[in-house]
Parts: sequence; structure tokens; C-alpha cells
Amino acid sequence: MITKSKNNLKLFLFCTLVLTVTETSASVFNNVSCTSNHTFTPNSTFNANLNTLLSYLSSNVTNDTRFFNTTSGEDSDTVYGLYMCRGDVPFALCRECVGFATQTIASSCPTSKEAVIWYNECLLRYSYRFFFSKMEEWPRHQVNIPLGDPVVLHSSGFYDALGSIFDELPNQAALALKGSNNPYAVKQENASASITVYGLAQCTPDLVAGDCRRCIADAAAEFAVSCCGGSIGASILFPSCIVRYETYPFYQHSGTSAPTMIKGSGNIGTEVIVIVVVLVALLVIFFCFGYYGFIWIKGRKKRKASDHRENFGEEISVLESLEFDFATIEAATNKFSEERRIGKGGYGEVYKGILPNGEEVAVKRLSTNSKQGEEEFKNEVLLIAKLQHKNLVRLIGFCQEDREKILVYEYVPNKSLDHFLFDSQKRRVLTWSERFKIIKGIARGILYLHEDSRLKIIHRDIKPSNVLLDNDINPKISDFGMARMVDTNHIQGCTKRVVGTYGYMSPEYAMHGKFSDKSDVFSFGVMTLEIISGKKNSCSFESHRVDDLLSYAWNNWRDESPFVLLDPALEESYCPNEVEKCIQIGLLCVQENPDERPIIGTIVSYLNNTSVQVPIPLEPAFFMHGRVRRHSTEHQPSSGYSTNHSFSSSVNNMSTTIFFPR
Repeated sequence: MITKSKNNLKLFLFCTLVLTVTETSASVFNNVSCTSNHTFTPNSTFNANLNTLLSYLSSNVTNDTRFFNTTSGEDSDTVYGLYMCRGDVPFALCRECVGFATQTIASSCPTSKEAVIWYNECLLRYSYRFFFSKMEEWPRHQVNIPLGDPVVLHSSGFYDALGSIFDELPNQAALALKGSNNPYAVKQENASASITVYGLAQCTPDLVAGDCRRCIADAAAEFAVSCCGGSIGASILFPSCIVRYETYPFYQHSGTSAPTMIKGSGNIGTEVIVIVVVLVALLVIFFCFGYYGFIWIKGRKKRKASDHRENFGEEISVLESLEFDFATIEAATNKFSEERRIGKGGYGEVYKGILPNGEEVAVKRLSTNSKQGEEEFKNEVLLIAKLQHKNLVRLIGFCQEDREKILVYEYVPNKSLDHFLFDSQKRRVLTWSERFKIIKGIARGILYLHEDSRLKIIHRDIKPSNVLLDNDINPKISDFGMARMVDTNHIQGCTKRVVGTYGYMSPEYAMHGKFSDKSDVFSFGVMTLEIISGKKNSCSFESHRVDDLLSYAWNNWRDESPFVLLDPALEESYCPNEVEKCIQIGLLCVQENPDERPIIGTIVSYLNNTSVQVPIPLEPAFFMHGRVRRHSTEHQPSSGYSTNHSFSSSVNNMSTTIFFPR
């Protein structure tokens, strides 16, 4: 018991020391304002975009980024947001404050389409409307600290000092916008022999100087109207600017001279010091007891989970709003029961889940011995969380506890494209108009990955089993475990670990490990020809020959009989011009030389414009010229399963992965 008491005392003293040294770094909450006349529905697209935006904001706090604005989503579901840290606060405190703000604003305004939150060290706001570079003064909040000697704080000297400070700060802050990446202004004046008044003003850096000056002047005018007499400090908080004064040096001035400390040893100085010390002590005690209780409640299991979270690095803050605990996932899937299982892949199994709010989800539970390790899991989570497009599957959340690695996606009821395309009966459900819509939707999704998203993403495993179909047969690209983010200034990358699926990999990637956006274009070309024909690339198309789909399509194109390739299930219900154009595009995409393949933006243009001239393709990669493969493996149809040969480690080391339709 004595040892335990000593340990408890050490923990308490450690907490006290840390909080004292860091000047009580836990951000002090001031206020949050939520709109009530504009709301969104939980689990809506706007809600998902808001979660993504808050993740963007909290993950972009860096040493030289104390202001950041961004958007998430498209059209009427677009969310605009920004944060601004007070110019004098240390980076660590800025990051902590923005982290608190993203969590608090989400819980305090659960359905508001517009909100702003103020802390002592930062402000954060979001809205359904564009507000960047606009000076706005509503909503507003005021904080008064009504403590101190009323005789001194009602004196003319006090008001003269306050007036002098806020006569100059609007111009100083406006000038700071032009000459600094961290614009703010501070000033101090003596109110009496024993009291100095310290003032600070700051605008959001997206404002022009005139708007900044007006915002601060209007905010400072509030001091004269409704506050200050008898107050040792006050703040006026607008969405576009903040002003504050205190009778102690609250800011960390980075100018030529340090702020003057409170002079003298009179009653006012002593009273202020006592108040500050008492408040700090109470905060320390409250925090340490709360922290101590939290540690013991969570116990060993939570500490292990925390160890796993460290594998993410600092980027874990991007995803905290998306994280589920394992108990919730287990309940949603009925403890991963067999009747809830809807798919099985190389990295684990997929289950249908129902969250407590009734939302249906697809839960991808990675097997503990799967090829996808920490790196791939981190890669997939971080990538998909930042990608929002109607032709990409939406990530709802993730879970990582103990040895469990789980991804939670939107539930797409029609499973995957291969579930329909390669089944002799179900392929009849896909008319030509639907197949053409699927081809165009996949192209738009790849275009977003390659050119339109904030990141340039090479998927590296485009294939029918990774394309899900929603209720309206809209395609959604999924499975980003093999995707790579590349620098927009570089057109290709290289890897010693070739991953992907045989039959969809471009020759330069399969043989040399070189991947680029043209690798995805090659895979798109193969899949386009599969959608047209209803046949897998690996099928044998003639009994005495072993031509693959690419060679078979090329032979028919060269012989001017392209419609021989068409799936017989389509019969007469197709548009000849569209079919011929898609075959031509597919053959352009699978040309051996990557430079001869079109970029995805050009492909989208070909698909959407009837007047655009499509070039004549050259012969495809792996073209066999009718040669017989003496040792070819006969294609064997399966009942409900599709065999998928995947590369891992090298092109000569193929493993077989079994997929259920999703």
C-alpha cells in the first residue's frame, strides 16, 4: 500500500510539473455558436464531408501553418472551413487547440450546417456557404473577467490606456496582414503605477487590410459599450477577428522587447497573482485526477490499443472522428456471424453490419495473417478518408484494437461488377446502356484519383471485383489497399514489390515494377473489353487457340468485325456506335507502349463527346499472334467463386485468392 501511495503521489507531482512548465497548455474553451435554421441529416453526404473537412483542418496544423482554410465535397454538399491560431501561441498549443476544437464543435453542433468555436488560443469555423475572404461580425461572443480593484479599474488612467491600445491596434493588425505569414498585433500601456494593460488583435489572414481594420475597430468598440469597468480582462470574439486585453502579460510577444510585467507590489498585483495561481492549481488538480481515473478505467486493454495507434504516427489525428471501438463493430455484425458474411478477399472477409443508428455498412475485417500489414492498412485508411467522389466507395470509419484491423465502408447492395458480368444468367441484367454507364462512371472515378483530387492516386488494382454497384447500377471503385500516392510533379514510380492481379497489370509494371497513371489506364482498358464481351481476360476464346481477350479483340478489330466481341446476352439492345467506340478505347488503353495510351482525362472526353475523333489503336500488349501455349491451364468455371491470381513479391510468385461477390 505504501508503494502504491508513493506511485500515486509521483503521478500527481508529475502532472503538476508538466502542466506548470507548459503554462497550463490545455486550451481554455470560450464559446461555440451553432446555427439552428440550417441543419443536415446525420449520416448524410454533408455529414461525411464535414467529418472529412474537420480531419483536414486538424491534420494541417504545422510549424508554419497557423491559418488554414479548405473545402470538402461538391455542389450543395460542399463544406467550407478554416482555423486560425492566435499569433503568439507555441506550435504545440496551436495543434492541441485545433484538435480540441474539431472534436468539440462536432459534438456541440451535431446537425448544424454552420458553426464557429472560440478558444483562448484558436478559433475554428465551418459553413455550408462560401465565406472565405469575407469580413463577418456575427455571431459574436464576449468574455469578461470582473475581478480587481474597482477604484483603479474605473479610473481615467485605465480607460486612457485601453483607448490608446485600441486606437492603434486596428492599423497595426491591418499592416501585419501584408508583411507576415502570422499576422497579429500587440500593444501595452501603463494604466497606473501598479497596472499595465496588454492588448492583442488579430484577423483571419484571408481578409484584405481594410476589412481587417474595420473588423478590429468594430470589435474594440464593444469594450466601450458593454464591458471593461472593473474587469482585469476581456475578449471580443468575431468570426473574422479577435481582440483581447488583460492586466497581465498574457501573450508571448515575439517583438524586439518582452512585455512589461506588472509593476510594484501593491494589492492589485498581488491579487492578480493569487487568482492566477489558484486557477492554475485547480486546473492541475482536476486534470490529474481525471487523467488518473481515465488510465485505471481503460486499463491494460486500452494501453495495448494505444500502442497500435502509435503505428499511424501523427496522422492518426486525421482519423479520430472516424474511429469505431471493436465492441460496436462486433455488435453491428452480430459477432461476425456467418449469415452476415458477404465476401472474402485476399486480405480478409467482408460482413454486412448495422450500426446503432440503423445505417447499413460493409465491414472489411482483415485477417491476422493477411498480406496487408500495418503499412497497407494505414495506407488505405488515410487515402480513402481524404477521397470523396460519387464513383468511389465511401469510407465511414475504421477500428484498430489489439490485433484487429477493420475498415467500415458504405454498404453497396448490388455487390461487385464481376458478380454480374461473369455469370451466364446475371449478366443479362446488365443492358448495354447500363454497361456504358458503368464504363463512364469508372473512368470518372479514375479521373478523380489521377487529376481532380487533392492527391494524385495510382490505384494499381482496377478490376471488376473492385468495382461495386449501387441500387442504380452506378459504379464505385473500392479496395485501396494497394494504391499509391505520388508526387504530382512525377509521372511514375517504381517498386520492387509488384502487387495486383494477373491479366489487369500493364507489362511495364508486371515485368519491371514501373507504375504510373498509364498502369491504371491499361487495367481500365482490359476491364472495358470485359464489360463489352462478358468474358474474363483469362478465358480461351477458341478451342484450338489460346488467344486472351486482348488478342481476340484485336483480331476482330483488325478484320473489321468488332461486333463479334459483343456479349451475346445483349442481342440487339445496344448502340453500335457506342460499342465500337468503347472497343476502340479499350484497345487504345492496352497498347504496349505507355506513351501510346491516352490519359484518363482524354478517355472521359472520348466517352462523353460523340464528335471527338478517337485515334486508331496499335496491337495490344501480350498479343499472341495465334500461337498455342503448350502448357496453358484450362479455364474452369466455378460455382459462386471466382479464382483471382494475384502477384505479391514478384511476378513469378503467384498466389490464389478466392472472392465471394460483394
